Amino acid sequence: MGKRLITQRRGRGTHTYKAPSHRYVGATSYRTYDEIEKSGIIMGKVVDIINCPGHSTPLVEIEYQGGDRILTLATLGIHTNQEVSSGANAQPVEGNTVPLKIVQIGTNVSNIESQVGDGGKFMKASGTSAKVIAKKGKKVTIQFKSKKTKILNEACRATIGIMAGGGRQEKPILKAGKRMHMMRAKNKLYPQTSGVAMNAVDHPFGSGRGRHMGKPRTVSRNAPSGRKVGSIASKRTGKKK
Repeated sequence: MGKRLITQRRGRGTHTYKAPSHRYVGATSYRTYDEIEKSGIIMGKVVDIINCPGHSTPLVEIEYQGGDRILTLATLGIHTNQEVSSGANAQPVEGNTVPLKIVQIGTNVSNIESQVGDGGKFMKASGTSAKVIAKKGKKVTIQFKSKKTKILNEACRATIGIMAGGGRQEKPILKAGKRMHMMRAKNKLYPQTSGVAMNAVDHPFGSGRGRHMGKPRTVSRNAPSGRKVGSIASKRTGKKK
């Protein structure tokens, strides 16, 4: 009879594949994009540094003047009781949140907004950052680590510096049990068996001599759920030449 594919089980939405959001500290964002952010400056203090299982980067809780508290992502070198600032008149130094228009070319920025006031969308994983490489009119061009570029509005905010926790993947995982606990913290299925190692009744890529698929890995968009594995409706495969 065989068993359900991982893709089928994931689509069913059982607890194995649901994010354990009850363990998460909260969503991260910047201050509300108000008049102070547009044309002034507001000072704040780092109250706490928090470890959240839902984020690879540590979180910081910042209390601004007036009592506003936000939860945002930590940059490299930040510490508790550190004074930070936000707004168009803030200094573009590490830890501060400023619009891209006042960031100097060549500066590393992280937690970048894609639209003005959306709270940060790009470069949020631990150890990541982008560089401001050009400015033209009211547009600013940033370059990611992959060398891809993106043009954004000059009023989009970003944090100066590199995201904290960059050495997270350098520590070796010496035991399978350690990996199991890491994956369990985020409700990730572990271990995962390769499709080519299964029997033919359990996976479309299973059986045959040796660990090979025995058929093209591209599959139609209209294929049934039991066959929809591999490169789904891909226009092309392989490296670009």
